[in-house]
Amino acid sequence: MALGRYLADRKVSADVVVGLPRGGVVVAAEVARILNLPLDVLVVRKIGHPRFREFAVGALAEDGVVVLDQDMLSTNPAAHEPLDQIITEETLRLRDYERRFHQGGKHELAGRRIVIVDDGWATGATAEAAVKSAQRSRACWVGVAAPVASSPAVERLLPLADEVFVLCNDPEFSALGSYYDEFAQTTDAEVTMLLAVAGGGER
Repeated sequence: MALGRYLADRKVSADVVVGLPRGGVVVAAEVARILNLPLDVLVVRKIGHPRFREFAVGALAEDGVVVLDQDMLSTNPAAHEPLDQIITEETLRLRDYERRFHQGGKHELAGRRIVIVDDGWATGATAEAAVKSAQRSRACWVGVAAPVASSPAVERLLPLADEVFVLCNDPEFSALGSYYDEFAQTTDAEVTMLLAVAGGGER
């Protein structure tokens, strides 16, 4: 709720709040409620390193957006070949999630102001992919918001988004769950329910 109040206090003007699944949709639902705006979802998928899948080297988003950490990959060129297979796998998963979460259709983003909300940014890769996806959909203004983020992630997003909103910009960012009193994994069913409850609105 704190993020929603922060955006309201700053009089952020938007047409749609877009959450990044899964955890970001929980935060986005509260933001949408406080700002009295429609809620939607923009599907993103992390691209994990071929040897350490939990370590993100990039991200995918709707509309065919692929973001890769070229600096990291340049020091490990052997990762490129298996990375192609990972991207193929994650693209299939992304399309599956699009079918699950967009059953009621997608909000039109062209010519609209949107706020992309996540539960936090470690590297900023998924948020970057989401921003580029929204821009590819011709949104006229794209803001990004999260309760907590690493300083490098904020620096990464500042040149890309029209505005970046973060409650806690932590230069010593640790595991995301450490910033929450409760950090249970959000399920697909919870995301679907939040979108159904938000329902309605012009699409």
